[in-house]
Amino acid sequence: MNIKLIKTKKDYQDAINRLEVIFDAKPNSKEGDELEVLSMLIDNYEKENYPIDFPDPIEAIKFRMEQLGYNQA
Repeated sequence: MNIKLIKTKKDYQDAINRLEVIFDAKPNSKEGDELEVLSMLIDNYEKENYPIDFPDPIEAIKFRMEQLGYNQA
């Protein structure tokens, strides 16, 4: 297990690739522990570099109405 902080897009992509390889690892195994730590590092990197803001409430309502096939009438 060679875990390091994710600082660049290349580090991020390498981490994602490794995560895909060990995705089905059994809990409490060496790879299972690596999976858990790696997923936390990836989550932290994504929160810092790709934040998701809350939607505008009116736009959210319009979007949901469109999904349901409703109109303003």
